[in-house]
Amino acid sequence: MDNNKYTFKEFMMKVFGGVSIAIIAGLITNAILGEVFSALKDKGSIFEFLLLVVNMSQMVVPALVGALIAKEFDFDLVEISVVTTTTFLASGSIKPVDGGYIIAGIGDLINTILVASLAVFVVLKLRGKFGSLNILLLPLVVVTFVGAIGLFTLPYVSQLTAAIGLLVEKITTLQPLLMSILLAITFGILIISPFSTVAVGLAIGLTGLGSGAANIGICATTAVVVIGSMKVNKSGITLAALLASPKIFLKNWIANPKLNIPIVITAGISGIFAYIFNIQGTAQSAGFGLAGLVGPINAISLSQNGLGQAIILAALAFVIIPFITSIIVHKLLVGVLKIYDYDIFKFGEDK
Repeated sequence: MDNNKYTFKEFMMKVFGGVSIAIIAGLITNAILGEVFSALKDKGSIFEFLLLVVNMSQMVVPALVGALIAKEFDFDLVEISVVTTTTFLASGSIKPVDGGYIIAGIGDLINTILVASLAVFVVLKLRGKFGSLNILLLPLVVVTFVGAIGLFTLPYVSQLTAAIGLLVEKITTLQPLLMSILLAITFGILIISPFSTVAVGLAIGLTGLGSGAANIGICATTAVVVIGSMKVNKSGITLAALLASPKIFLKNWIANPKLNIPIVITAGISGIFAYIFNIQGTAQSAGFGLAGLVGPINAISLSQNGLGQAIILAALAFVIIPFITSIIVHKLLVGVLKIYDYDIFKFGEDK
């Protein structure tokens, strides 16, 4: 197979297809069971152990990104190994410390995608060049040189997240209602993009109403993709978007900019109710939305209302309002204005 077979769009759609599956496979276990085992960890050592297992499971995301992107290109075992190693190496998840190394989080997803794409491109260029020495020379060349490039670009690419953090920080200085709307829209878009909403929230210490509005924006995007996905995908894909992250529709978002229209509208409206209900959050909870119920649990625990009222307001803000709004927005944009159709939510197809 020759890399010239692919146009730039075809190449990148395969890349984002692999990323989408990697996100599902890597994050779904912790997203579903993390908070459950966290709540039960004091009930027995087995739950504390299981919490460790599911927390650690998400650390494989960078390696999965490399492996599944390589699989999208029908690479052989050696080529998959090379791309996986190179991607993991330059993802930013491995950090040197005291003469050793630790795995700290899942790294920078943008740099991970960049390095995986470059590794795939180089492998395609070198295919057939090394003959019987391929298993020896391909890792030497790609892992060493592409990995080095990835580690070089990592701090610069990571500055993109820092720059977005500064923008978000500016938004937090605005009037509270306007802040809630803009933060909901910003995080609604960030959650389906390659950027990490959790990293942005932690970078600026986003707390209080700002954190709550950010989580509501993420819920709005979740509602948009879940309602859209229900029309064209099997239930497993829709549940993955609901329980893990709408980021699994990254490929669809890249291929169809019109997806931003329902996201912006739904997130903006939902952000108004985040302000009205005074939804709160912490820097640690900002960026999760519904995943693992981190956002709702923190909003309930930080509420100044009674427990019953806090639960009702959280249910309205995190679920009922975003989903009802999303249904109405989809009906308007699809059925009345015909700006897009539900096929843009078809998972796993080239666009």
